Amino acid sequence: MTKSRSAMRTSTPSPAHSFRKWVSRAVLFGIFCVACSWLDSIKERWYVFDPPFLHELAQEAVATFPNNPESMIQHILTNLTSTYPQPSNAISLNTDSTEWVFNNAGGAMGAMYIIHASITEYLIIFGTPLGTEGHTGLHTADDYFHILVGEQWAFKPGALEMERYQPGDVHFLPRGTAKQYKMHEGCFAMEYARGWIPLMLPFGLADIFTSTLDIPTLYHTVRITGREIIKNILIGKI
Repeated sequence: MTKSRSAMRTSTPSPAHSFRKWVSRAVLFGIFCVACSWLDSIKERWYVFDPPFLHELAQEAVATFPNNPESMIQHILTNLTSTYPQPSNAISLNTDSTEWVFNNAGGAMGAMYIIHASITEYLIIFGTPLGTEGHTGLHTADDYFHILVGEQWAFKPGALEMERYQPGDVHFLPRGTAKQYKMHEGCFAMEYARGWIPLMLPFGLADIFTSTLDIPTLYHTVRITGREIIKNILIGKI
């Protein structure tokens, strides 16, 4: 019994040891914060897409093929692959426009086709012919939602009237901003996000674990997103 109590006393960390441990943790956390701040300050060097160019491309698709999302998507792909010929040393694009997958996020449901995914950018076509409604999410990236077909309505706390976005319009959502949105009836859009994309993935996948339990969709979402991010990393596109 005496030996047991003695062992307990010797295994109890001293106040000085505990203090050093917490100081070490605080220093590591500080280094982590400084590193994150530095990376955030230089992330723009890895951007390839230009928001005004994408807006002009979306407007051109809407004007050329009104109410024809399939032709709009092909028009967008043709222009992107002309601007960034594949294979490219600057950016990798997914040109398989048949590769659609469900997306449930923030209570809204639709389908998406991932044109590009990297650590700092993504470009997708998202929508549904049925209409949907939900929460935009609170993200670490700026989001540009280019309406191709239909309408998107949006609302933020304190506003007494809705925002309305029609074909050719872009709904810009700065990072750190959240809204309620509705894709009224049928709506498709080209969505571009720039920032820290991996930090957006928990929002994009959470509904699978808490609601739909759609494991095939989880598999294909992770497979396609991971494949495209890796393809871009291999050519130096962060």
